[in-house]
Amino acid sequence: MKHSLFGVRSIRAALACLLAVVVASCGGGDSIPYTGAQVRPLSPEFTTRRAVAYSPYRTATSVDGLGAEVIPKTNIQEDLDLLLAAGFRLIRVFDSDDKVARQTLEVIRDNQLNLKMQLGVFIQRGADAANKANLARAVALANHPDFKDIILAVSVGNENMVTWSFNKIEPEIMAGYIKTVRDQITQPVTTDDNYLFWASAPTVVTDVIDFAALHTYAELDTYFDPTRWDWKFRNVPEAQRAVAMMDGAIAETKRQYQEGRDFLDRKGLSYIPIIVGETGWNAVDLGRLKFRAHPVNQKMYLDRLAAWAAESRAGNGPKAVFYFEAFDEPWKEGDDKWGLFNVERQARCAIQEINANNTPAGSATWVWEPGSCAEADALFFVEAIVKTPITVNNYVLYTDLAPGASEVRPTDLFWDAFDGNTAVGPEITSNYAPGDASRSLEITPRPAGFGWGFLRQARDITKTDNLSNYAVTGSLNFWISTTYPGKIEIGISTDTQDREPQEAYLQIQPGNYGYCNTGAWCQVSIPLKDFIAANPKLDLSLVLARFIIADVYSRTGNTPGSTAKLTIDAIHWSK
Repeated sequence: MKHSLFGVRSIRAALACLLAVVVASCGGGDSIPYTGAQVRPLSPEFTTRRAVAYSPYRTATSVDGLGAEVIPKTNIQEDLDLLLAAGFRLIRVFDSDDKVARQTLEVIRDNQLNLKMQLGVFIQRGADAANKANLARAVALANHPDFKDIILAVSVGNENMVTWSFNKIEPEIMAGYIKTVRDQITQPVTTDDNYLFWASAPTVVTDVIDFAALHTYAELDTYFDPTRWDWKFRNVPEAQRAVAMMDGAIAETKRQYQEGRDFLDRKGLSYIPIIVGETGWNAVDLGRLKFRAHPVNQKMYLDRLAAWAAESRAGNGPKAVFYFEAFDEPWKEGDDKWGLFNVERQARCAIQEINANNTPAGSATWVWEPGSCAEADALFFVEAIVKTPITVNNYVLYTDLAPGASEVRPTDLFWDAFDGNTAVGPEITSNYAPGDASRSLEITPRPAGFGWGFLRQARDITKTDNLSNYAVTGSLNFWISTTYPGKIEIGISTDTQDREPQEAYLQIQPGNYGYCNTGAWCQVSIPLKDFIAANPKLDLSLVLARFIIADVYSRTGNTPGSTAKLTIDAIHWSK
């Protein structure tokens, strides 16, 4: 279940589609006739080879950059040599394009590499002509005399039918696409989707597949569906909490698989095998998986996944387990950092021991990613520490005035921009607020597609301040001089006892709270209770971002792209 950074999965994340490590296990799959078709069994090579989903993109930093990235075959060969050295013998690709799929097949053929492939077909909503062209390419590759024995299975679509998909395809349409491919090739065919789809899959789809490819992401569920399982284990001592979390993660993975298996069994389809088509754990937190995403946690999850797969060989578990993913892909942006190798092709903790001596890997050099892989370094939930409440009248963030008798000026704060570069705010001396000579901050937006933002915060997220005494009667105050068109946003953010940070933004226009955009200096004063009203989950005893100025176009309704400067000064909280 993969998602975009701030919501359920977007088309970008659908393009990213995931990766897969196959570990053999048991399941259905004999040639048993049923309503739709004669089930084609999965090849023993499919269920005994370790496998990983593969994409060779290295330099693209957004979905828009994918088309321009050149992928030489030497890069693909280097990647495949690394995967072979790591013990993988089955790769999954997610489209049938020439740039990735055909070139990869040619590298395997030309170098006689001991690799097999699950071929994919990318399906996009409202693009029937393009989809049919993709289907035709997949059929041609699956039937090509040089590639037919390399391609062991074909998957049409990826997370297109689960309810939260942003690239939604109706089951009847998807079934037609699956049947189009299946009628023209001999390999088994499926569609990959989240376990929630397979727990209620319609007959129109189950009638045209040979196996079910089920996705399960216990880690992401902690963010997108935090009530599904409790990953925090507050009742466990901190020394055992990381192990408890990872044990809980694999238990939830098994439960999600079983939900799909039970549904198909009740439907009378016990002979249709299920594989875990995608599952994984992030090695790096990109903003939504604090206390969870880390290379050691990734290793702990993969170890438990392999143990489950071994148990399944003699039980009733999945036919195979695909791990997500082989290499990091920066173009996925907030959905990156799943790789067993980072984008520099350095092996992460999860697979370092497979090639512990850094043995050369064909055309590649095996290099470990720097950092400790000791289990003691694994992350786990840590309760928030609330500091003593600040009692002085003023909490000052930026001023030139001499310190007053009843104020505090935090010294460990920094100015940062959304995404690191969507705004700059150097100090200037040519313009400053009345009575606050002789400097100010001149903010120049460098907007991304969503907008821009500039904020004052501690870079260590544990360094909060307790400003709860300001909640009832306090205000956030600053002076501003600007001609910025439309609304601007002012915000704050806090941690919470559940360690789920909360933000509150107020969209203000000229006349609100004293704001003006005539170019003259005006003083803005916003009651803190208005931020709390905007988001009652704020906890002012755990303040993170003490001041945010921004323009996120989806919230302000502004025309994107303005770079008009905003000069600010004399920023402080007052009681």
